[in-house]
Amino acid sequence: MADAIADTRRLFTKPQNLNDAYGPPSNFLEIDVSNPETVGVGRGRYTTYEVRLKTNLPIFKLKESCVRRRYSDFEWLRAELERESKVVVPPLPGKALFRQLPFRGDDGIFDDSFIEERRQGLEQFLNKVAGHPLAQNERCLHMFLQDESVDKNYTPSKIRQA
Repeated sequence: MADAIADTRRLFTKPQNLNDAYGPPSNFLEIDVSNPETVGVGRGRYTTYEVRLKTNLPIFKLKESCVRRRYSDFEWLRAELERESKVVVPPLPGKALFRQLPFRGDDGIFDDSFIEERRQGLEQFLNKVAGHPLAQNERCLHMFLQDESVDKNYTPSKIRQA
């Protein structure tokens, strides 16, 4: 019976100090995909999304960045990560081929509800990928998240922590 009583005693833990409670979180990585903008006309029309990153992870050279990307850039990133990393890369939200057919009653891929649905899917995709420690070592991810433009002729390489 003495053993049962011993098992229910509280564990003694170090009291939390103010810095632990209110200081910056130890590691964080926040990525938001927002502010969709449709540009161009006719067959040259497409939607771009703002990709905003905030982090304190040392592997990222910028602690805050904001770039604009279109769906084909996300497709490029996914293909690069699949080819270069050992990460199982999650799927992107679909291509929505039926929405691209003519004579629809809505705006197809430029319909607000579709753009919002796609935005949410792209945000989920990026947060899953960027949260993976192996993906964080890939130059393509850093370029996608932090460089003004994506150089699709880049030389794949690993990022070393500073």
